[in-house]
Amino acid sequence: MPEIPTIALPGGEPMPVLGLGTWGMGDDDRRAGQEADALRHGLDLGIRLIDTAEMYANGRAEQITGEAMKGRRDDVFLVSKVLPGNASREGTIAACERSLKHLGTDRIDLYLLHWRGPHPLAETLAGFEALMQAGKIRHWGVSNFDMDDCRELEKLAPGKVATNQVLYNLMRRGIEYDLLPWSRERGVPVMAYSPIEQGRLLKYPALGKVAERYGATPAQIALSWLLRQPGIVAIPKAARTAHVEENLAALDIRLDSEDLAILDRAFPPPASARPLEML
Repeated sequence: MPEIPTIALPGGEPMPVLGLGTWGMGDDDRRAGQEADALRHGLDLGIRLIDTAEMYANGRAEQITGEAMKGRRDDVFLVSKVLPGNASREGTIAACERSLKHLGTDRIDLYLLHWRGPHPLAETLAGFEALMQAGKIRHWGVSNFDMDDCRELEKLAPGKVATNQVLYNLMRRGIEYDLLPWSRERGVPVMAYSPIEQGRLLKYPALGKVAERYGATPAQIALSWLLRQPGIVAIPKAARTAHVEENLAALDIRLDSEDLAILDRAFPPPASARPLEML
């Protein structure tokens, strides 16, 4: 299996460019064992980043992540998120404590505000700073922040945000117009969630055409398209071991200019600014 490249966080620490997403895990306890096995298999294959959130199945996805990490916490770059409604200063701290309990660990490597909500951003950042000082989180970042949100964040905490996790795939290219260049200029990695649009991308003939050239699957081409770009981390969900292996093998695909032209015709890049999309 290929070795997973890393990208530098603003402070210089490496973060893997391919991770294991858990959105949708934990919704059915009958699948929990299979889901934990998939995460463990990913770790066995060298995938070190796991992304989860307190929102996912009301903490059950965090519990499944904790099961998968047992005995190997130091191998994992762990990401979780606080819900906006909980993101006051004290609420952020309390939410992190709950997540740590679910995860069975004493620290989260990267803790994100899931999206903007009712609490002033300065309060959330104060909670993040208190958690960092206590050693309960190592880095903090945001999710679903558009350009206005990012400009506000930069004024409040210049140079401190570790990442912005947003919806980004071939169908959702709006961030390429402004948010992605802005982030790259500042050395802030963008984490792409739903990189295959929860499977909806796979029906497009252009992906199938490119996949045939490589003996690959459409999902692998969609992932390869993301992973070839500087400053991007992809976190596809894989609830079965076969999907984990399929995702990892996407790192071996090297798309050429003809492939990219085919994909650009089918999924045109943005010609103007667009509102940030979310799922």
